[in-house]
Amino acid sequence: MPQSSNTRAAEFHNLAAHAHAAAATAHGKGDHLTAHELSQQAHEHSRNALKLAEELAREAKKSAKV
Repeated sequence: MPQSSNTRAAEFHNLAAHAHAAAATAHGKGDHLTAHELSQQAHEHSRNALKLAEELAREAKKSAKV
């Protein structure tokens, strides 16, 4: 069964939060390369979540007009 866009957006938000936490841990251990890579992953997950949230908002606006 396909995931709803809401569920997928929430999943991206959770992935971003996890990647941020992992990046902070890596940075605290002095592993700056891994921290940077995890920060980039977190940013990408956040962008994906934003994209889905904006799509959902457009769809909701269309539904409200009908």
